[in-house]
Amino acid sequence: MLQKWRTALSAFVLGLISISAYADKTLFFCCNETNDLYRVVGAKGETWPRFDDPMDAADAAPPGAAVLVLADGYPNETVKIEPEFWEKAHEKNLKIFAEYPASVPGWKWDAPRTTKWERGVVASDIFGKTLLPMRILAIHDCHYLPVQAQNPALVVAKVAGFDQAVFGLPKETYPLLFFDSKHRAWIATTKLSQFVAARYAPYGAWRTIWSAILTILGGAGAIPTLEWIPDVRPTYARTEPIPADAEQQALRRGAEWYVRSRLLVHPSDEKAIKDYLEKGYATQKEYAAGWMDFEARPLPPPDQPVGDGSHGILEGYSSRIFTNGGQAQRLIRRSDCIAESAMGLAFGGTMDSPPQSDLSSIAKNLLDYLYFDSIAQQGVRADPKHPAFGLVAWGITNWAWERAFYGDDNARMLLATMASAALLKTDRWDEPILKCILANLRTAGRLGFRHDRIDLPDLENNGWRHYYEQSTVSYAPHYQSYLWACYLWAYDKTGYEPFYRMAENAIRMTMEAYPGQWRWTNGIQQERARMLLPLSWLIRVKDSPEHRAWLKKMADDLLALQDESGAIREEIGELSQGSCRPPQSNEEYGVNETPLLQENGDPVCDMLYTSNFAFLGLVEAAKAAQEPLYRNACGRLAQFLSRIQIRSEKHPELEGAWFRAFDFQRWEYWASNADAGWGAWSIETGWTQGWIAAGFGMRTRDVSLWDLTKESQAGKSFNKLFPLFFP
Repeated sequence: MLQKWRTALSAFVLGLISISAYADKTLFFCCNETNDLYRVVGAKGETWPRFDDPMDAADAAPPGAAVLVLADGYPNETVKIEPEFWEKAHEKNLKIFAEYPASVPGWKWDAPRTTKWERGVVASDIFGKTLLPMRILAIHDCHYLPVQAQNPALVVAKVAGFDQAVFGLPKETYPLLFFDSKHRAWIATTKLSQFVAARYAPYGAWRTIWSAILTILGGAGAIPTLEWIPDVRPTYARTEPIPADAEQQALRRGAEWYVRSRLLVHPSDEKAIKDYLEKGYATQKEYAAGWMDFEARPLPPPDQPVGDGSHGILEGYSSRIFTNGGQAQRLIRRSDCIAESAMGLAFGGTMDSPPQSDLSSIAKNLLDYLYFDSIAQQGVRADPKHPAFGLVAWGITNWAWERAFYGDDNARMLLATMASAALLKTDRWDEPILKCILANLRTAGRLGFRHDRIDLPDLENNGWRHYYEQSTVSYAPHYQSYLWACYLWAYDKTGYEPFYRMAENAIRMTMEAYPGQWRWTNGIQQERARMLLPLSWLIRVKDSPEHRAWLKKMADDLLALQDESGAIREEIGELSQGSCRPPQSNEEYGVNETPLLQENGDPVCDMLYTSNFAFLGLVEAAKAAQEPLYRNACGRLAQFLSRIQIRSEKHPELEGAWFRAFDFQRWEYWASNADAGWGAWSIETGWTQGWIAAGFGMRTRDVSLWDLTKESQAGKSFNKLFPLFFP
């Protein structure tokens, strides 16, 4: 009896308070004061009533007001709302927004589920003309309550598309937001209010969603304009003035990111990495979330020691974003990424006078680990009698990675090692470089093309001559072109004529086959970008009008899609020629490697496959051809890359990096996230970070990779090594 009197008295007091203090308020919040929505609506100084208990909020709210019950315990705990709350809301004619509730009278749902490849989709027109049905939303790491409801405003579903669900909604969808007319309540089956911390995207869509919800609840003009600074954002706005030394800053931050990234392996972390991978591979068939998830882990604790390069570096960050805004680490140690990371560190470590010895030291340790301490070029690869002699394994993780030899990955590793050796002024990796070039040459065919991938068991069964004597043809610059660049470089250093002959022949055939016979990987633009380097170096070796015309043709077609911001728009070719096509149905979303766009015209650029290599290629073309076309395009691209470098105080492990995707119209990180392994928000230590940093490094020094490595003495051991490869 005493408790009932206390409850009644409390309600009476809160009622009096509401009449005096809250008479002009229409929105009452039940949440923690750190809740994203609560912070954003109060960002301009206005104070909104906030309570820790739903009943207190309902008691304080005047009749007709709105109460928002937000999910502080998400995703581990649903919100417990007592039946008395709903009675009070009915009695006072309150409007309710409740998210992730444990129960609502009259409704029944299953235990929470977690999204795998599903995304949010607008399912009604309540958000106005700027956010129509079928618009796609990113609700990262979404935990939701499965329920059936009529006419939901938002649903969760596996859909393909860049902005729009281009194939409509599948049969299986679940509401994320719907209206319960009995209780005058909007029910969110997930936590919609965590849009800042969990990095929901795109920005404009979430501003529209919350403006619409709050207007419905509180009336027009009841709320301020919603604005917030994303926790992870581009360094500069599209038209914001940038400092004169922006490129130097981008290089410095890009190189220092390697230390901040927490991807450099420390000896104390070896067992944990091994255990994660063993568990992942043992259960990979259970991973419906994607074929790469089993090779990733959440970010380790902040007190975990950072390595010095002597145990390598992890591949990068996957595109998976958790509810706290963090991302999963890819646990593979790839040979190409190790070398390319060393290059990025070497450019950063030698940019100042005196040089930053710590960054340079990490670069040296990474390359020593790759070539001498790891299995990458050791074991059978160090045996002159073995057909794999001189090749470098795809990765240093387990048999699945150690058995594979990709010519493209070997080539980028070689180019990065050449640059690092020149920057660090050492010849310690000269023999490994030349061994690897010769090993790839003898496993390429007579015409200069190589199989995209050769596995160790096949090489052991067939022998190297089997590949050398074939007339292989592969019009796929993604896999072939950088090896041709390596052959041209080796020709310049050794004078060995087959290096030039095989490279020039393959380039000639490829240019004659363009574009109709080209086999594209993630898009036709990346194939064009890859051709810039070997075409530039072909001019270095033998300048001719024909070679210059090839380079100009490739640059013209690539740059035809360069935006005024400097961004290079992605483009796909004929679908029949693509090996990694956009999904052609909702069912295909998340199944394979894919481009970032769904169809040509989507305003997205790719820092994993195109812009990074275009940056390198344009640096080389500008120096080789000495023409304004290449120099000006390179400058615009450099400014764009300076602008979109990641800025984040909350996530220092991302500060200074570049994501794979960027939407240059929205000016934010957005794309189709269909790629099963390397999605829109992935970061690659090598392919992306290494080459963008290198591009800035070369521009800062006003030098090309060809000129930087001109004095290399790697060819001096040619006469000693050649008989071991071609006895």
